[in-house]
Amino acid sequence: MFAQPSDAILARLLTLHPKIIDLSLDRIERLLDRLDRPQDRLPPVVHLAGTNGKGSVAAFMRAALESAGYKVHAYTSPHLVRFHERIRLAGAPIDEPSLAAYLERCEEANGGAPITYFEITTAAAFLAFAENPADILLLECGLGGRLDATNLVERPLATVITPVSIDHQHFLGETLREIAGEKAAIQKPGVPSVIGPQPPEAAAAIDAVAARTGTPTFRFGRSFSVETVAGGLVYSARGRLTLPRPVLPGAHQIDNAAVAIAALERLKGFTVSELDMANGLLNASWPARIQRLRDGPLVGLLPDGWELWLDGGHNAAAGAALAAHAAAAWGDRPLWLVCGMMNNKQADRFLETLAPLAAGLRTVAIPGEENAFSAAELAEIATSAGLDAAPGDDLEAAVQSIAARQDGPARILICGSLYLAGKVLSENN
Repeated sequence: MFAQPSDAILARLLTLHPKIIDLSLDRIERLLDRLDRPQDRLPPVVHLAGTNGKGSVAAFMRAALESAGYKVHAYTSPHLVRFHERIRLAGAPIDEPSLAAYLERCEEANGGAPITYFEITTAAAFLAFAENPADILLLECGLGGRLDATNLVERPLATVITPVSIDHQHFLGETLREIAGEKAAIQKPGVPSVIGPQPPEAAAAIDAVAARTGTPTFRFGRSFSVETVAGGLVYSARGRLTLPRPVLPGAHQIDNAAVAIAALERLKGFTVSELDMANGLLNASWPARIQRLRDGPLVGLLPDGWELWLDGGHNAAAGAALAAHAAAAWGDRPLWLVCGMMNNKQADRFLETLAPLAAGLRTVAIPGEENAFSAAELAEIATSAGLDAAPGDDLEAAVQSIAARQDGPARILICGSLYLAGKVLSENN
């Protein structure tokens, strides 16, 4: 008997709980107990939380560990094009028959009880990771940390907390201190925790949790540091390592690379050489993070000499990182934005950071997302943020409008949402 297609199963799983997000561990603990606790049979786990950068840090770590010859599982979210991207088994996205089989097992064990989509799919991921051999698992939190479905690994090998900023206030708290405290709750007694660059308020909250739990911390700027040099970077901790500049663009990726290296240095029982670390920085792949699109229908709409870029950042910190990159690297031609965002994001704060650098903006509604801003709503917010903004009917119309408005070569950045980025990547090939 063949399993049903995973898309059909995933669609059913969406109906098991009236809310997409409902932070609690009770439901997934019940399901995992019925599945014989796969979370207790995982390879050594590196657990990652943070608002921005955890996917990039995981990508650098995975590439370095694979360069060293290790088999690496990885769990990330959300996906961009296909759900299979979320579950990587020993280096490759899970195949369709395996995904469908694991989802069906979880659906049967759950027995129709209320459970969120992320919880039940995380249970399926735990099954896959437990039943397929690997040397290590890079496990990314979905949202927050304390009540995230991934926070049932009792004794990870290490934890990582990347930069924390304001996001998901409805679920994690209104203040930066509250949000950081939720994310810091993945720290475990005696388990090394690598802390990326943090605002003071977030750093204080993380330190407070670490002190309470007896967690040894290794903080950016205190236990390790990084500086850029011609052609690369110098990482300083136990000694000094001179490494190439990361393949992922943006000054913020220098900091992410340092966090990844610090975490690699603290993996007990693993040997990752300086060459492996260099290979990790040069070979990491993480789509929709300041990614240039070089072909496809959208690129075909542009005049000769134009560039099209894509980024999925969607909060103020991500906007600031994009603005810093644009100011440093994109001053040679006008920059235009095409933006779509979910309506639970602080669009004004995201756009305000980019407004001084952009010649103008066209807004779009994210296709298929009922909780996205309409193009008109987002254009109004963008205008208030100081941008020359107008709504577009869709991505193609937005790109064509910019090309008709701007004389001479320009650069277009599609931004504002990973969901929008996923639509671009799925359709622009």
